[in-house]
Amino acid sequence: MNPSTIIGMLASIVLLVSVLFFTAESPQSFLNLPGLAIVLAGTMAATFISYPLREVLRVVRLVGLVFRRENTYTRDDIKELVDMARLWFRGDVRAVEDALERTRNPFLRTGIQLVIANTKEEEIFDLLRWRIARLKAREHAEAQIFRTMATYAPAFGMIGTLVGLVNMLEVMEAGDLHVIGPRMAVALLTTFYGILLANLVFKPVAVKLERRTEERLIAMNMVLEGISLITKRRLPSFIEETLNSFVANYHDEIRDPGPGSQNDPTEAGQNA
Repeated sequence: MNPSTIIGMLASIVLLVSVLFFTAESPQSFLNLPGLAIVLAGTMAATFISYPLREVLRVVRLVGLVFRRENTYTRDDIKELVDMARLWFRGDVRAVEDALERTRNPFLRTGIQLVIANTKEEEIFDLLRWRIARLKAREHAEAQIFRTMATYAPAFGMIGTLVGLVNMLEVMEAGDLHVIGPRMAVALLTTFYGILLANLVFKPVAVKLERRTEERLIAMNMVLEGISLITKRRLPSFIEETLNSFVANYHDEIRDPGPGSQNDPTEAGQNA
C-alpha cells in the first residue's frame, strides 16, 4: 500500500468524523442519499459522454494504482544497462541477447535490440522518443478523466441544490420552519457532496496519477540516455556514473547546507 494514500485517507476520515459528530446535532443530518445519487450518477453520466467507453472503464484500474506502492526499478535498469554495455563492448552479442530475454523492461529491451541490429542512432532515438511521448499522452489522458470528474461533481451538486430549493419553495407558503429548514439543509447537502468528492477524491487521484507519470518518464529518459551512451561507445564506468546521476538525491542541487554537514565539503574548502 502507498503510505501517503493511507495517511490521506485517515486524515479524510478524521475530517468527516469531526464534521459529523462535532458540528451537527445529529450525524443523520449529513446523510442525503438522493442528493448523493444525483452527484454520482450525474458525474458518471457526463464522464461517459465525454470519453470513449474503453477509457472510462480503465478508471477502476487507475484507482487501484493510487493505493499500490509502485516501484520503477530504476536501480535494476541501471545495472542491466551497464552489464549489457560491458557485454556489447566485448563483442559478446549472444550474451547480450540472453540478457535481453531476462529483462522485464520492454522499453530497455527495444532500445538494446535496435543497438544490436546496428540501427542508426537517429532512428533509435526517434522511435524511443515516440514511445515516451505516447506513454505521456496516454497517461495524461487517464489522469484528465479524474480532473474532468472533479469539474462535473460540484456542478451536479449545484443541480441537486437547485432541485432541493424548488421543493423548498413549494412549501414556503405554509411558513412552517420545521418543514422549510430540513428541506433547505437537504438542498445544500448536494453541493457539499459535489465539492467533497471533487477535492477529496477526484483531484487527489488525478494529481497522484500525474506524479506517477512524471516518475515513469524520468525512468524512461534515463534508459534513453543509457542507450545513447552505448551507441556512442562510452565506457561502461562512465555510463554507470551518468545513469546514477538520475537517481542521486541531493538536499539542494545548487548549494550544500554548509560546513559540518554530511555533504561534500569541497565548496567549504574553496571558500576557505
